[in-house]
Amino acid sequence: MDRRTFIGGATGAALTGLTGCLGGGEGGSSAAANVGMVYALGGLGDEAFNDMAHSGIQRAESELDISFSNTEPTEQSEFGTLQSQFASSTSPDYDLVACIGFAQLSALQTNASEYPDQNFMLVDSTLDADNVASYTFREHEGSFQVGHLAGLLSTREFSHEGSYSGSDKTFSTDPEAKTVGFVGGKENPLIRKFEAGFIAGVNHADSDIEVRSAYAGSWNDPGRGQEIAGSMYDAGADIVYHAAGATGGGVFSAAAERGRLAIGVDSDQSLTSDASHAIVASMVKHVDTAVFNATQDVVNDEFQGGSNIALGLEKDGVEAVIGTEYEGELPSEVTDALASSQEAIQNGDIDVPTEPEN
Repeated sequence: MDRRTFIGGATGAALTGLTGCLGGGEGGSSAAANVGMVYALGGLGDEAFNDMAHSGIQRAESELDISFSNTEPTEQSEFGTLQSQFASSTSPDYDLVACIGFAQLSALQTNASEYPDQNFMLVDSTLDADNVASYTFREHEGSFQVGHLAGLLSTREFSHEGSYSGSDKTFSTDPEAKTVGFVGGKENPLIRKFEAGFIAGVNHADSDIEVRSAYAGSWNDPGRGQEIAGSMYDAGADIVYHAAGATGGGVFSAAAERGRLAIGVDSDQSLTSDASHAIVASMVKHVDTAVFNATQDVVNDEFQGGSNIALGLEKDGVEAVIGTEYEGELPSEVTDALASSQEAIQNGDIDVPTEPEN
């Protein structure tokens, strides 16, 4: 069983006023293209959404000989300024401005109109404009898969021998409790899709399982994430899934301290967390693929302006990935059931909701 699925340097050109400007290449005219990256709030180092976008542009730098510059806004009010500074730059000209996150939609509506000759890409929302390529994901489908996994494990005795903070530890489930949890960052329609898919997947395994849900109100508050998840574990949850950005690091800490399990999001978080033995799986959202593909389209003069590219399970836009410490440990009846539910979603036999069930 391949754990990846259940089935099978240098400083970039500076722009005056841009904050946190990093990047690859030299930003010169010899590059195949220049890309300006405007990240979501929370910035790089979140080991999730922004870092996945960053890995996509790094791949483009390596494979496509492009140059890029990074900006990390700290306030929503900065999105419009950063977008327009990239779009108005002439040294270098930016062939693509990548707007990472739905919160950039409002600012982009203005800038796409003001700079009609500038190519933009938008992740997690759609804008009907000839110079904007929109990329959305069916997060609810991947969340269904990890919810199904949580339900299957929560109703059976399962344990994993690992470590945390230098000490040996057993990470286990309690089939008597039949409780799991979901921790979101800020409550909005996008994150409710994660919650909806997760709850539906849990119910697909066993409709008697209780799902506790809560929102932290922040993308960058691990302490709050730890507090919320800790209360869920203490109330009987043995697995908690987060869709909360860097706040989710606290979920992992709470799980590891109690010898329980957690599910990561956006990237394979078992590869980067100190609490990797607590992370049984992650719902990977391939923002990296969206960034790479948009950049490649620009390089090939095939930019898909005016389109919405929706990526789900069948287009490898989202996937459930077994944690690196759990490779080969999940019971075959669990992985077989997950393979069946994935196929059913792809075939249209399971219709995954986008709003949580009441």
